[in-house]
Amino acid sequence: MLLGLFLAACHAQAADVAGSHDLEMLPRPANAEIVDFRETADLERIFPQGSIRRISGDLRFEQQVATQGRQLSLTYELPAEHTSEQAFTQARRALQEQGGHLLYWCEGRDCGSSSLWANAVFGSSKLYGPDDRQAYALVRLSVGEMDDRLVALYAITRGNRRAYLHVEQFDASSPLGVVLPTPATLLRQLLDSGELDLSLLDEGPQDDWVKLLVRSLNQNSGVRVTLSGVQAEQWRDALVQGGVRAPRIEVDGATREGLHLDLLR
Repeated sequence: MLLGLFLAACHAQAADVAGSHDLEMLPRPANAEIVDFRETADLERIFPQGSIRRISGDLRFEQQVATQGRQLSLTYELPAEHTSEQAFTQARRALQEQGGHLLYWCEGRDCGSSSLWANAVFGSSKLYGPDDRQAYALVRLSVGEMDDRLVALYAITRGNRRAYLHVEQFDASSPLGVVLPTPATLLRQLLDSGELDLSLLDEGPQDDWVKLLVRSLNQNSGVRVTLSGVQAEQWRDALVQGGVRAPRIEVDGATREGLHLDLLR
């Protein structure tokens, strides 16, 4: 059995485009082939943080990360037995397990036009497919003492049923500074995993994060959460003052770094 898996892996890599390789931090989807690979030493890049659309000829989205640096991108074609949704979920979770922070995450029609993602954002027509069969995530990672690596994931299943996972690793040449996730991303993460770990918020309520969490929680009025952390009471007061109904927020006495939200089911 091990020999069979080894031979399958060797076959997949033998079919890769010349000069390509996987990312060190991201395992290759099982039996996938690299069908596109690009490496650019110095590139100006805009990563969307919102549903993408075109208005008066210009691309529009809620937020963005604009930066310059080194980019490595590759596209995997997935075998028939694996879906793009599975590959996307595995890659996203692998990055989060390495301490990655989600800056944006959308799925299906919430992402906007697949044609714009494929052609205008990633420059690859093979990534175009039905709007309801796509997913995108932008993750920020720390590498050593630096906190300036971005990884973008885009998954699509085309109308001909071919499935792809596109990955871009971008190392910024200058500090990214403060980049906040979107309200919808925080809510999607909370509903998906049942928790939201914001250990970086170790200085008590911060205005920008209070506004962000209020907007996130108020996108779904049925969501109730428990807060824990050294300053959980202060965070609860700030969120209630910001507009979240008090009965929706409870406080757990557990002490931990930063702020932690658990979904009450």
